[in-house]
Amino acid sequence: MPRRLPFLLTIALVALACAHVWTQQRAARVDWRAHGADAAHTQHSPAGIITPANVKRLRVAWTYKTGDGRADNRSQIQCNPIVVDGVLYASSAQLKIFALDADTGTPKWVFDPFARPDGDGPSSLGVNRGVTYWAEAADKRIFMGAGPYLYALNADTGTPIASFGEQGRIDLRLGLDADATGLSVLSNTPGSIYKDLIIVPTRLSEGPGRAAPGHVRAFDVRTGQRRWIFHTIPHPGEAGHDTWPTDAWQRIGAANNWAGMAVDEARGLVFVPTGSAAFDFWGGNRHGANLYANSLLALRADTGERVWHFQFVHHDLWDRDLPTAPVLGTVTKSGRSVDVVMQATKTGELYVFERETGTPLWPIEEVPVPQTTLKGEQSWPTQPRSTLPPIARQEFSADTLTSRTPEARAFVEKQLIGARPFHKWQPPSEEGTVIFPGFDGGAEWGGQAFDPATGTFFVNANNMAWITHMLPIDAARETTQVARGRRHYQVNCVACHGLERKGDPSRTIPGLIDIDKRQPREAVNDVVAYGRGQMPPFTSLPEDVRKDIIAYLFGDAPKEAPKVTDDVQTDIPYIFGGYTRLLDDKGYPGVAPPWGTLTAVDVGAGTIKWQVTLGDRPEARQPKAPPTGTENYGGPAITAGGVLFIGATNDEKFRAFDMRDGKQLWEASLPAGGYATPATYVVDGRQFVVIAAGGGKMGTKSGDTYVAFALPERTAGSRPRPSTR
Repeated sequence: MPRRLPFLLTIALVALACAHVWTQQRAARVDWRAHGADAAHTQHSPAGIITPANVKRLRVAWTYKTGDGRADNRSQIQCNPIVVDGVLYASSAQLKIFALDADTGTPKWVFDPFARPDGDGPSSLGVNRGVTYWAEAADKRIFMGAGPYLYALNADTGTPIASFGEQGRIDLRLGLDADATGLSVLSNTPGSIYKDLIIVPTRLSEGPGRAAPGHVRAFDVRTGQRRWIFHTIPHPGEAGHDTWPTDAWQRIGAANNWAGMAVDEARGLVFVPTGSAAFDFWGGNRHGANLYANSLLALRADTGERVWHFQFVHHDLWDRDLPTAPVLGTVTKSGRSVDVVMQATKTGELYVFERETGTPLWPIEEVPVPQTTLKGEQSWPTQPRSTLPPIARQEFSADTLTSRTPEARAFVEKQLIGARPFHKWQPPSEEGTVIFPGFDGGAEWGGQAFDPATGTFFVNANNMAWITHMLPIDAARETTQVARGRRHYQVNCVACHGLERKGDPSRTIPGLIDIDKRQPREAVNDVVAYGRGQMPPFTSLPEDVRKDIIAYLFGDAPKEAPKVTDDVQTDIPYIFGGYTRLLDDKGYPGVAPPWGTLTAVDVGAGTIKWQVTLGDRPEARQPKAPPTGTENYGGPAITAGGVLFIGATNDEKFRAFDMRDGKQLWEASLPAGGYATPATYVVDGRQFVVIAAGGGKMGTKSGDTYVAFALPERTAGSRPRPSTR
């Protein structure tokens, strides 16, 4: 027996050495495996190499240019990259998907979904906020949405997996339990994985035209077959059907999840936030509370069965979609550890629920709200209100208007003449209604972060006021093509391009004045039919209606027109007057600063830990005045090292903050605005932070660059020697 001891000791020592090397190797690599970092969408990384003490030493480690930003400054990159096993996967301005060596930025492959012979539409269709990764043994897949399709790609090569759907893709317009022929159905936010399912968000039309239903669907990751569907507009016999007109399931659309989801893998639950039903701003043809629009759904991830729900807006008339994926975490309240789901809203509120039951962690009140004055409408008498401190400003009055200059204030006051008194739930009106926080929030699609060590929720928010009007439609049938085209333009196009056809540069929406001098008629017809950039396709409009719109835009001579297809919107008596920011005479926000904030909430205590201004417009303030903050798009990424990273601001900066107190620690200028959520990861012991500098929002230039930052050197001993076993 004693002779065996040296041999056994040797085996034990080798095993310990191998375990040590394995531990070192794991410590030397930290991934960012999903949109939002993980299934819980925490936007948190366990990486801790970068700290408040050394963050000022960050330098550009590598850059990667996608090469397809638009010269007219109308492209964006909103992608939150993912990093798996040292490979970074992301999307370009024109929706190409690529893989890079995450250490060096060296390209591995690029896939262009619009390069295939049967590709649909221009490659500038919409935006993409990232991709989804799934793997089992050697089968590694990347899922991405482009146009109406969901693609499955080989993660190693970027080639479509032929066994998925039809030659590597499925058509999201199919399998909705409704006819979506010719309708806009896109997926620009990555799906969520549960076992061998991918649960897919969809972006749909929410305008006055016919829209597809926003039902939630799960697909088999291997075959693309639909495995389950949850009807967000309930069918007869389903719970919630009585909150709509009896035939609403056959004619009302949207109520979709577009912002992403969170998955509780241990409990087998997926948490799905939904948006408003179509039409966004007049619901006289959908009387009722309208479940499950504007709701947080807790569904069985394997079957789609509803466990619980909470509706944040009853009978939405304000386009108050839930704008962001929920966040899962564990907090301590009154000495009790509670697993929660946290949901931020466009109204600038935070709601927290116990994950299994939907019981509010903090009380929620139903409060009376003003009622509509629009004909045919029946607004809901009450709306929910969170009792947690708000994450964005809630009050709008004469005291909150800009004081930048007397001229600026007078310019803003003039726009408010005749508008209805402000209330957060003042319904849309002919007189004018102020929306504050604005249509984009409050909280927005960039997402929020949660620190498991401290139970802290981090969120950036906008303090922007918008104003809108509802315009009555003349019920008389027009007799000339141009006149009819003007009406169809008002119904379908004015919300984005405006009554005066000036567009909105801050949202990269082009003006249409003199379009006949800039584009051939055929090109404009293609854009109207198939979409481009942020504009969805209008293939659901009959061809003669599209021709009428183009006749109006091109200023054709009035002439009698042949009989046309009946207007599909004869039951909607109003036109939405457009998404109009309340701005001063120089284009700055019409309210006093701060215009953007970053907030930390102690969820268990129900208190604000700190709130700081995010961004700056120095030219809009006195030299010694505090920063103004800016409107912001894109969320934070946080680390175990105690550093929060965020771009988002239209001053085109990338910043780092101390998670403990909100102190700004570092900033860098980007080649274009970083309107995307960053990712952070570790390769061979070196921590990187990467962000897409795609620009193109809020009147800023477009870009095409991913920028990765890191400390100048790797940590000592970060390259473990390979085992010699």
